[in-house]
Amino acid sequence: MGLRTCGRVATAVVVGGVLVVAPLAGCSPGTPDPAPVAARLAAGLAAGDLTGVPLGDTDPTAATEQLRTATAALDPARPEVRVEDVVEAEVDGTPTATATVVTTWDLDATGDEDWTYSADAHLTLVDDAWQVRWDTALVAPDLRPTETLTRRVEAAPRAPVLGADDVALVEDRPVLRLGVDKTAVDVAAQADAARAVAGLLGLDPQGLADRVAAAGERAFVEALVVRTAEPGVDLAAFRAVPGALAVEDTLPLAPTRRFARPLLGTAGPATAEVVEESGGAVRPGDVVGLSGLQRQYDEQLRGTPGTVVAAVAEDGSERVLWERPPTPGEPLRTTIDPRVQDAAESVLEPVPSASAAVVIRASTGDVLAAASGPGSEGYSTATLATYAPGSVFKVVSSLALLRAGLTPDSPVGCPTSATVDGREFSNFPGYPASATGTVTLRTAVAHSCNTAFIGAREQASGDALARAAASLGLGLDADLGFPAFLGEVPTDATGTGLAAAMIGQGQVQASPLAMAAVAASVARGATVVPRLLADAPAPAAPGEPLAETEAAALRELMRAVVTQGGATFLADVPGAEVLAKTGTAQFGTGDELANHAWMIAVHGDLAYAVVVEDGDYGSTTAGPLIEQLLTAVG
Repeated sequence: MGLRTCGRVATAVVVGGVLVVAPLAGCSPGTPDPAPVAARLAAGLAAGDLTGVPLGDTDPTAATEQLRTATAALDPARPEVRVEDVVEAEVDGTPTATATVVTTWDLDATGDEDWTYSADAHLTLVDDAWQVRWDTALVAPDLRPTETLTRRVEAAPRAPVLGADDVALVEDRPVLRLGVDKTAVDVAAQADAARAVAGLLGLDPQGLADRVAAAGERAFVEALVVRTAEPGVDLAAFRAVPGALAVEDTLPLAPTRRFARPLLGTAGPATAEVVEESGGAVRPGDVVGLSGLQRQYDEQLRGTPGTVVAAVAEDGSERVLWERPPTPGEPLRTTIDPRVQDAAESVLEPVPSASAAVVIRASTGDVLAAASGPGSEGYSTATLATYAPGSVFKVVSSLALLRAGLTPDSPVGCPTSATVDGREFSNFPGYPASATGTVTLRTAVAHSCNTAFIGAREQASGDALARAAASLGLGLDADLGFPAFLGEVPTDATGTGLAAAMIGQGQVQASPLAMAAVAASVARGATVVPRLLADAPAPAAPGEPLAETEAAALRELMRAVVTQGGATFLADVPGAEVLAKTGTAQFGTGDELANHAWMIAVHGDLAYAVVVEDGDYGSTTAGPLIEQLLTAVG
């Protein structure tokens, strides 16, 4: 056999469905260029249609069917196919050509690595026309005629949400998927089985019966997922129902159902909405974050799934052609301390109204607890509530007055009432008469004299109040890496608006997170911006920093609240001296007025804020809660 390699080498590629061919000189004058036929082959492989490709003795329709059958499992993906080069030769005087065909598949929406391989297509000149010799190896590496391709997606290990000291807060924990197994009960009895299961699980009996009826004849119809450790249902009674089935599984869960749930959120099977929004990165059945931090940082937590492409023989055996291993998710590190968070939630457990407790480590700004009580009904009251802070805001007003020249010993007037532009303000019911008249600023703060602060409003403008608030971490416009409200203080308050602002009402708004930051700033002697995400960049500090001398005076004022004012019940809390401030803010209209009950405190390096949305007074409603929390945390 004689082989002679000719000089012509041509390249062709399919670009946007258009063949681009660069022909060069041939082996001999008059020999047609094989590059266009090679390019038609590339286009046919890319489109899954070989009917326009001359395949010699092979029927293009049959080859197309073989191509589509082999690659069906990869749908709807289609490859990019290009001809890298074409080399002509003569074999025993017969012109031949070899085209190097390079195929690239992009098989997932998130991976950067594509499946690329090359194969040689052999062409022969027959009656002055080039014919391609069909070979299934052009479809995939060494693919045999009886093999088909399959694609498997391998889920990446979902990363945990971590707390202080990298303790796992959310991680895979055992669950039971409770439902009805249609294969385990006669058709006639399936509806009764569904109703019995629903009754035990507290679900709509007819709704579950309808779902069971609509499912396939061999289906398992899930009714409820419960924690294995604390199912909350009678499993013995459930298992006694014919057709009832408990399937063991795992899900990313916090230590308990209540643990920081509004903040951390939940994870579970992807909803149709999540799948659609993901652009192909999430498939039906994938476990994804559904709410809270787990949804906000879902892409980081879930990692990148892996892909395996294999050739499957008729007997079911397979050989792996290409694989991209999954990339595990990256943990989300938070500052939440499980012990402190649990203590805060235990304190709030019996409170019927919306409520919250926040604990911040003053020296670092780390949020150790951000608990929202059961009355919040899943809303993160701790970080998002927009309440008037009432008299706990007097810490801010006091800073504005200190900057105006007052000291804790400065005299201020505390009449029983004060009138501003026709609106009368008074102290809270039961305010001690002994603390009225001319008193020191220390006494006015200790007993929370509204009229003293209203009377001093001319020494603290709305802008001065807002700047003082910012120095204490309140009212900042900072991106903390999660949804949070750090408060709002109007800069242009005048008249009755300024009078109300001085006592934390009117247009002043705060969250428990913001008020805990105020207490933490006093404790630290510098502005504290709360930090919940351990790896998040620190937000910029406000323009006017808090001076240590100012903080020392504020600590003196807050200590007076405990030694002589409205929080004397905290005087015997073990450990460091407690600093505190009580607060009550009215809300509503007319006869429907109610009170937000507040208290903030400092105990050593920890700063606390507790609020009850619908309470009595700060000292009588929030006070006992914060006392329990201080004692529990220690």
